[in-house]
Amino acid sequence: MLEMALTLRDGRPGGSIDHFLALLQYRLPFWLSVLHDLSERVGQGRVSDNLVPIARAGIDYHLEVQSAALPAFTSPNVTVRFREALREAGLGPTAEVVPLAAYLDGERRLGRVGARVDPEASARLLLAGCFHRAYLEMFVGADAGPSLDASAEEIVRELRLEPPA
Repeated sequence: MLEMALTLRDGRPGGSIDHFLALLQYRLPFWLSVLHDLSERVGQGRVSDNLVPIARAGIDYHLEVQSAALPAFTSPNVTVRFREALREAGLGPTAEVVPLAAYLDGERRLGRVGARVDPEASARLLLAGCFHRAYLEMFVGADAGPSLDASAEEIVRELRLEPPA
């Protein structure tokens, strides 16, 4: 992350960029570990019960990170350099999608998720729901919709992952 900060700042103190990268350095490893730990839950408990805490953690993660990201990306040049730095560090969106899709695929192979469910697409949709809920709260306010807990439950429920009865 330090190398990424230097790339983005061009040697100048970066204020909002430094704040964003410091937050990302602190939060991203924890968020990714939450996603990777999900692999230990394959075949245990109910799939939805395993995913609701993930969705809630995703909402919380995006609430924190988005609020710091917006001021950091006021320049198109910074945005382009940030994308390049993410690619070089191997930290693009697939870092989130892969462990979640692997969990869903494991559950699908056990018959606990519908056979027609696309694990990767479902992982992207769950993450997109988390991002969207955080975005709404950040711009419209906490009363923009259901509570964060209810939102996490809705996101998981509406993926409709269960096999047909």
